[in-house]
Amino acid sequence: MRGGVVYLDSSAIVKRYIKEPGSNVVRELYIRAYSGDVTLSYSIWNVGEVLGALDRAKSIGRIDDEKYDISKRRFLTETRRMLKLGLIIMVPLKMRILGESWELIEKHHIYAADAIQITSSKYVNASQFLTGDKRLHEVAVEENLNSKYLA
Repeated sequence: MRGGVVYLDSSAIVKRYIKEPGSNVVRELYIRAYSGDVTLSYSIWNVGEVLGALDRAKSIGRIDDEKYDISKRRFLTETRRMLKLGLIIMVPLKMRILGESWELIEKHHIYAADAIQITSSKYVNASQFLTGDKRLHEVAVEENLNSKYLA
């Protein structure tokens, strides 16, 4: 691994499976991970958030049932494959991460899920933090993360 660890929040991961602004950046990042240039990382928490985002996209008609089934299956299969190949670091929900996230909730007035993303990124000492959430990007920058906003 030459390029360090790149942490993806849920909004960045969804861009891998649903075409939207920033999807090309995420696609290129996955290609770099498969070629060994970077290691991707996200929290076990993200799995549920991504499944929820895909379900929401289906329920509001943004994607149809078939696209939902394909996206969900691709996400879960690719996550398992990349874990087995050592291309993803899956961050567990540890008490240390939760405790630090609670401090961020009060400090920045953010959601628990967003605070978990920041503390998980710090936990793996990520060289870059990717998000499609502007407010989360701003907080990540305040927390001295090398954050990139995928608008």
